[in-house]
Amino acid sequence: MIAPCSVYSPPMLARVQSSLLQGIDALSCEVEVDHTDLGDGDEAKSFAAIVGLPDAAVKESLERVRSALTNSGYFFPSGRTIVNLAPADVRKEGPVYDLPIAIGALLVQGIAAPVKPAKAPQKSATQTVDSAGIDHRRYLFAGELALDGRLRPIKGAIALAALAREKGFEGVVIPYDNAAEAAVVEGIAVLGARSLAEVVGLLTGHLEPRPFPSPDVANLLRQASAPIDFAEIKGQESVKRAIVVAAAGGHNLVMLGPAGTGKTMMAKALPGVLPALTPDEAIQVTRIYSAAGQLAPGQGLVTTRPVRTPHHTASGAAIVGGGMIPRPGEISLAHHGVLFLDELPEFPRDVLETLRQPMEDHVVTIARSHSAVRFPANFMLVAAMNPTPRGDIAPGEVGRMEMERYLSKLSGPLLDRIDIHIEAPAVPFRELSRRSEQATGTSTAQMREQVAKARERQRRRQGDVPNARLSGKKLDEMAGLDENALTMLGQAMNEMGLSARAFDKLRRIARTIADLADSEGVTAEHVGEAVQYRLLDRKV
Repeated sequence: MIAPCSVYSPPMLARVQSSLLQGIDALSCEVEVDHTDLGDGDEAKSFAAIVGLPDAAVKESLERVRSALTNSGYFFPSGRTIVNLAPADVRKEGPVYDLPIAIGALLVQGIAAPVKPAKAPQKSATQTVDSAGIDHRRYLFAGELALDGRLRPIKGAIALAALAREKGFEGVVIPYDNAAEAAVVEGIAVLGARSLAEVVGLLTGHLEPRPFPSPDVANLLRQASAPIDFAEIKGQESVKRAIVVAAAGGHNLVMLGPAGTGKTMMAKALPGVLPALTPDEAIQVTRIYSAAGQLAPGQGLVTTRPVRTPHHTASGAAIVGGGMIPRPGEISLAHHGVLFLDELPEFPRDVLETLRQPMEDHVVTIARSHSAVRFPANFMLVAAMNPTPRGDIAPGEVGRMEMERYLSKLSGPLLDRIDIHIEAPAVPFRELSRRSEQATGTSTAQMREQVAKARERQRRRQGDVPNARLSGKKLDEMAGLDENALTMLGQAMNEMGLSARAFDKLRRIARTIADLADSEGVTAEHVGEAVQYRLLDRKV
């Protein structure tokens, strides 16, 4: 007796375009779904697999996709199904491939193909009618699927949109919670969907594509306001002056003083003094926060300069960035903003030493065996510290020795890279007892105006490079000292035992002080104020 022959169907292949995230940039990733129907009686041989260096979260996509399809009224194809993520030699991570895998699984079944209209649609004089459904070959897809078919937000949506524009795609199909973020990229149709069924509706033409509107970035940035006004901070006028100098020249700053003197509050208020983010800067910061998963659902743009305040127990990887697939750390999340380190000596010394290279180069390079990732790290370092571990200074020789021991936790090379050292003394009772309406302290608006004028002078003289980043040759050209200023600087170098790096720091600070005074040259008066900002270089 001859057994009946099995009916064999040829393989079917679908390709869906997506992306993979490396650092804060998106790279092309093609999701290939290959399906072969097995013959009668071979159902037990059915299986599905993902290849192309997937991590655990990607491997689990098959089960999420299977449940999402079933609970949305569709089926995962039975038979032999292979999902390939190309390029195959780059590691893939995260649940971002759930949606493109699901679309591929539907395409090989002929389900998500566009529905052709019975006759050509008519066009009115004022309306253009699109085809029955979007062409999946012209869009990038990304999204995490819940088991019931809902779409959850992903990381790196703004980088995905930028990749789509770069590669000439028509648009992106992503979770609705990511739509505002991706719409920041102009020239791309951003289709936000809340469920897998909505995406299928877009593909088949049962739902009309409604691209998410692009925001007015410039207007959003104009409306951004500082969370804390310096007028709320009582006393500390000398510290406010040092903050104006730091903000005007892009200098790093450390505040030394007893507990409860407003150091943390002033650090958080500092971004309000800095110039507003430009549209390009805002998009750069948003890309970093998107890649790190730090954007709130529905948030489209970071509109204010960030302030990052890591705890002193943070690891080096948390500060600088790292991981098997590198992620941005706190210094990159502070890009175009402020990195505030409270209780500076309490940070592990090896962690603080990792800051030295990014403070000089304004970029972080994290090397792995398979690749190296660069993260931007153009930040202002603002640190605060108490004079002793208990927060104040004991009188006499005992207090002096205790302070020396505490300050010795900080290395000389690190302190050399911090331009301004300023004391934040205890606020007198008469200042604290004044009502807010009686306060006469400098406000954020006043400080911001001074900074803006100094920055404009720098821009006319040297372009977009702030004084803190002037090279040695440019510093000689832009910060030439007169004879009296040079003599005063030489005396300070000899008496305080300053390094060559500190010499350049003083010249840069003096140049900024001269800009605030609207002075073309750098005088002894400007150098004298700059020397006062090297508190930790003096002999205790």
